[in-house]
Amino acid sequence: MTILNKNIFILTGAGISSESGIKTFREKDGLWDNHRIEDVCTPEAFQKDPDKVNNFYNERKVVFNRPEIKPNNGHKALVELERICKKDFLIVTQNIDSLHEKAGSKNLLHMHGSLERLYCMNCGHTIAYDFEIDSSFICSNCKKPGKVRVDVVWFGEQPKHLEQIYKFLEKTEVFISIGTSNNVYPAAGFIDYILSKKEKALLYEFNLEKTIKSVLFTRSFKGYASETLPNFIKLVSNRKYKI
Repeated sequence: MTILNKNIFILTGAGISSESGIKTFREKDGLWDNHRIEDVCTPEAFQKDPDKVNNFYNERKVVFNRPEIKPNNGHKALVELERICKKDFLIVTQNIDSLHEKAGSKNLLHMHGSLERLYCMNCGHTIAYDFEIDSSFICSNCKKPGKVRVDVVWFGEQPKHLEQIYKFLEKTEVFISIGTSNNVYPAAGFIDYILSKKEKALLYEFNLEKTIKSVLFTRSFKGYASETLPNFIKLVSNRKYKI
C-alpha cells in the first residue's frame, strides 16, 4: 500500500514560501521587514497605533501580490498530491500568504490567518479585501469604525482551526512537514500528538536542514522543497513504489 491510500496531513511553514521570494516572518534579529515584532504583530500594537499596524500589512499585501511572487514547484507538487490522494487530504499552513490557493490547493486551513481577509475585533465578522485598510474603515456588519484589522493571528492570540486540525490528526496516517522547524507550539505539538496515538503513522520531513525533531520522522529529505517535493510525488505516484 502506498501513501496514496492513506489519510494525508500536510504542515507547511515559512520555508516553502521563502523559495517564492517571501521573507520569513521572524528574522534572527527579531525583526520582520525592519519592523520590531511587538510594534506590528500584537493586539497591543494595534490599540496603540492602528494605522501604523494597518500600513505595515498594506505594504506586505502589496509585496505578496507582486507578479514575481508566485507558487513554486513545491506548492504545485502538493496540488498534484492532493489530486492523486485516494483518501482524505488536508494542508495546514502557518503562512499568511495565498500561494497554496494560487497553486490550486483546495483542502487548506490557515492556522495563523490570511493576509487576504479582514477581521472585525468587535463582532468577529470577516471579509475578503483588495484595498488598503485604515482606522476609519467601518465594519459592514456591526457598523463600528476603527475595529477592523487584517485577519492574521498575532502574538498572544490563539491560532485558528485547532479543533478541526486535531480532528483530522486523529485519523492521520501520513504526516508531512515542509519548511518548518517544528519548534513553535501549537504546531510543534502535532507530531507529538500523532506519535501518542495507538495507530502508527508515517512521518516525512522536508527542510533545508535537520531540526531537533528530525529523529522522530520516518524519513527526512534535506534540500529545497521545490526540488525534493516533486521528486517525492513522482515516487509515490508510482503505485509499485513504497516509500
